Amino acid sequence: MEVITTQEIAILICVAIAVFSAVRVIAERNTVRKLPFLNVLSFAVAGSLALLLPNPLAILAAAAYFVGTTLESNAIASTHAGGLKKDE
Repeated sequence: MEVITTQEIAILICVAIAVFSAVRVIAERNTVRKLPFLNVLSFAVAGSLALLLPNPLAILAAAAYFVGTTLESNAIASTHAGGLKKDE
């Protein structure tokens, strides 16, 4: 019988969270309500990348992916909220 390591358990948890978040992003009709799940999805993908690739550059790639997707989510939320407000 093969023993499951803690790293494999962590990867399985990240994958389960990513799948759940992806389903919620697809199923949710309201754009604003999709954004938290999109951020959770980016956390899960970044965590999976860092766990799957045991290399210091993988951690940098995961961080860059997470920062990029967070900025994208913030840009979508800002645009949906009406963008920048000018003081009159």
